[in-house]
Amino acid sequence: MNEKIENLISEKRFNDLREYLESLNSADFPSIFEEVSDEKMIVIYRILSKEKAAEVFAELDSDIQEKLINSFSEKELKDIIDELFMDDTVDLIEEMPSNVVKRILKNVKNSDRKVINELLNYPEDSAGTIMTTEFVDLKENMTVEQAFDKIRKIGLQKETVYNCYVLSLDRKLKGIIDLKDLLIAEKDQKLKDIMNVNVITTNTLEDKENVAKMFDKYNFFALPVVDKEKRLVGIITIDDAIDVLQDEVDEDFVKMAAISPSDNTYFKTSVFKHAKNRIFWLIILMLSSIVTGAIITRYENAFAMVPILVAFIPMIMGTTGNCGSQTSTLIIRGMSNDEVQLKDYFRVVWKEFRVAILVALMLGLANGIRILIQYQDLKLAIVVAISLLGTVTLAKFLGCTLPMLAKKFKIDPALMATPVISTVSDMCSVLIFFKVATFVMGIDVNI
Repeated sequence: MNEKIENLISEKRFNDLREYLESLNSADFPSIFEEVSDEKMIVIYRILSKEKAAEVFAELDSDIQEKLINSFSEKELKDIIDELFMDDTVDLIEEMPSNVVKRILKNVKNSDRKVINELLNYPEDSAGTIMTTEFVDLKENMTVEQAFDKIRKIGLQKETVYNCYVLSLDRKLKGIIDLKDLLIAEKDQKLKDIMNVNVITTNTLEDKENVAKMFDKYNFFALPVVDKEKRLVGIITIDDAIDVLQDEVDEDFVKMAAISPSDNTYFKTSVFKHAKNRIFWLIILMLSSIVTGAIITRYENAFAMVPILVAFIPMIMGTTGNCGSQTSTLIIRGMSNDEVQLKDYFRVVWKEFRVAILVALMLGLANGIRILIQYQDLKLAIVVAISLLGTVTLAKFLGCTLPMLAKKFKIDPALMATPVISTVSDMCSVLIFFKVATFVMGIDVNI
C-alpha cells in the first residue's frame, strides 16, 4: 500500500493518487502516515477531499494531528473543524497543547463554543465526556414522510441516522425510532404510533465504563444520554464505547503487571517514563521479599538437618504463586464483566476451596510418587503433599479475596493481580512449608 503511494507521489500522478486514497478506509491512514515523511504526509492529506480529510483526521493519533494542524492555514483548519463531529472536536481540544487549542477555538463556530465548553466541564470518565450532541431529533406528531425530509436535510451533519430520537417541546425523550422502522412504515403514519417508548438511557454523570458495558449487554449501536431533568443532551455511539472498553482493558493489563498506566503507546513512551511507571511497584515487591528471606533464615537449622528441603522451595513458591494468579485472573475478569459481584464472595470462596482441594490432591499425588521413586523418603513425600494442600488452598483464597477486597474499598482490582498475590503467596507458602516440615520430621528450629 505505502509503496504504491510513494510511487504515485514520486511520479507526480496526483489524480491517480487522489483516486486511490479516496478508495481506502479512513482507518488505514494512521499506519500510512506513520511510515512516510512529514512532508509526504502533508501532501497525502491535502489531496483528500474535505469530507474524507475530516474522517481521516478523526482517526489519527494526537501527535500526527498536531503536526497537520501546524501545517494548516487558518482556512484549512476551519474546514476540518467544521467537518468534525462535536465529540471528536472535544477530544482534539483535550489532547492538544495550549497554543494549538487557541488556534482550534479561534476557528470554531460561535454557536459550537458553548456546547464544547459544556462537554469539557463534565467530570473525567463520565458519560458526558464521550457523548456527541449531534443526533437526529424528531417530533411525535411528525409523519414518516416529514421525518425522512428532516433526515435528508440534516443527516449528513449527524453522528448517526440509524437511531432517531423523538423529543417533546422541552426536549424530554419521548421515544426512539430505528431507521428500519421508518423504512417499512407508511408515509402518513405518525411517529408516535410507531416509536419505541421503552427507551434505555444513561445519565451524563454515569461512569463511562458502565456505559460501555451497556452496549455489550443490550447490543446497542447508540445510547441516549439525558441530564438530571431527563432532557436528551447527547448520544454515545458504539465506536466510542469500544474505545472505552479498549482503554480499560489496556489499563487493567498494565496494572496486573504492577505497572502504572500511561496515556501513550509503548513506543511513544520514553525510556525514563517506562522506568518511572515500573519502579514503584518493583521496589515495593522487592522489599516485601525481605520477609520471605527472614522466614528462610529462621529455619536454617532445618536446612542443616535435611538439606533436601531447599530443593523444594522454588517448586512450592512457584506452584503457590501460579495458583493464586490463576484465581485472581478469573475473578478480576468476572468482576470486569459483572459476572462476579461482591455479594458472591462466599460462593466464590466455597467454589475456589473445592477447586483447591482437587488441584492440591493431584499435585500432591504427582510429587509424592516422584519423591518416593527419586528419594525413597515417605516423610518428605508427606511434607510436600501437606504443604501443597495448605499453600494451594491459601493461594486460591488470596486470589479471590484480595481483588474483591480491593473493589470493596474502591481500588482497582487489577492492582491485586499476579505480582501482589505472588509476593504474598511466596511468604505464606515458605512459612507453611517449613512449619509442616519441622512438625512431620521432628526438627527443632531453636537448636
